Order: sequence, then C-alpha cells, then structure tokens
Amino acid sequence: MPSALIADNLGRALDDLVDRVPGAQFAVVLSPDGIMLGTSRGIDGELAEQLSSMVCGLQALGTAAARVCGEGELHQVVIHMSRAFLFHATTGNGAILTVGIDAEAEVGDMAYEVAMFVAQAGDHLPVYLEPAVAGA
Repeated sequence: MPSALIADNLGRALDDLVDRVPGAQFAVVLSPDGIMLGTSRGIDGELAEQLSSMVCGLQALGTAAARVCGEGELHQVVIHMSRAFLFHATTGNGAILTVGIDAEAEVGDMAYEVAMFVAQAGDHLPVYLEPAVAGA
C-alpha cells in the first residue's frame, strides 16, 4: 500500500478517534524516533513539530522509568493537567499514539478508545523494533 494512502487512512482513523469522545482535541501517531506518521485534522506544521518533540520526551521519560523500576515495557503515560489530559500509549508494533482531551471529557471513555486504537494499530502501521541494548 502506498505511504500516502496509509497516511490518509491513519489520518481518518485519528479523526474518528477524536470524534468518538466529546472533549477530545487532537490525536497523533509517531514513530519511536519522532517521525510524524499521522495527525487528526486541525494540526498544522508548527503544532506537529511541538507535539513530536513533546511525545519523544514523554516516551524517553516513560521508557527510562520502566527500565529503572524494572517492571517491564512502557505501555501508557497519562498526564493530568488542571484543564486537560494527555494520553500517550505505545502500540504493539512500537508506534506511539498521543491524544489530548479537555478536563471535562470522560477520561474512562478516552482510555477505552485509546486501548482499542492501540489494539488495532498493528494492522495499519509498520513495525518498529527497539534497538538492542549493548551487553544484554
């Protein structure tokens, strides 16, 4: 399947994810190294760059926490702010989904939708292998 078609299908899937939960603001999917794979509508180039940097930082922080705590792989990071939530989830194939919602949204509904998207993402995204750790 051509990459433009994959990006278009991913964009529609992200729009659908945002549309299903009242209060959802945006959704993006990145490769583990920060390459934007798809965005929901309304995200311009500048915002995409900001989200890419932020998501990469969250991924690094979450991965470091998982390694230090020795409790397995990173699956999800949830940031609760005074007026918003940010859901950050790693798909089974290594891509990263991040969804922003406002504080009045139903957090449980968004958590469910994120989990469903992550479960189905493997069918539509390339597989990203984590680099081997030296000496492991």
